[in-house]
Amino acid sequence: MLEIRPNCEHCGKNLPNTSTEAMICTFECTYCRDCSLEVFENVCPNCTGNFVERPIRPSKEIEKYPASTKRIFKPKDLKKTNKLLDKFKHILPEKR
Repeated sequence: MLEIRPNCEHCGKNLPNTSTEAMICTFECTYCRDCSLEVFENVCPNCTGNFVERPIRPSKEIEKYPASTKRIFKPKDLKKTNKLLDKFKHILPEKR
């Protein structure tokens, strides 16, 4: 089950369960749409995977299966990250 993390790991933006701006990679690294697509160009800076929209847990399930409240805030060094992005951004996710 997804943790539904509460914020963007890079900029700290709040991403509650109902957010349509939350994006995740296969390891559930969580970023806002701007960071994942504009800053990181659809390359997860942690695993080099791609991002997809994070699903919204239905309200009838959120009480029984609450979203995480643990904030993960690890802004990336963009100089180092850009080297990684340059290596992977032109490779389709299924070929990385």
